[in-house]
Amino acid sequence: MIEWRLNAPRWVQIAEILKARIADGTYPVDSPLPSEHQLVQEFGVARGTARKVLVRLREEGVAYAVRGLGTFVAAPKPKPTSE
Repeated sequence: MIEWRLNAPRWVQIAEILKARIADGTYPVDSPLPSEHQLVQEFGVARGTARKVLVRLREEGVAYAVRGLGTFVAAPKPKPTSE
């Protein structure tokens, strides 16, 4: 059971959870992230909230979408090197 923080929207908290799962290898690069429906089931949130989570992860470059297949974990962006 999730203990929601009162100082952050649920979609932000769910995005943080998914990013932590990506970081710990639960969701490796190019693996599918949970669908909107799966997020609704796991976290007990509205579909719009689940959609917002996936949109935000795509906007942040953490994930990418493949039409008709879902949302997948993106490869980490290379860090710029200083010369």
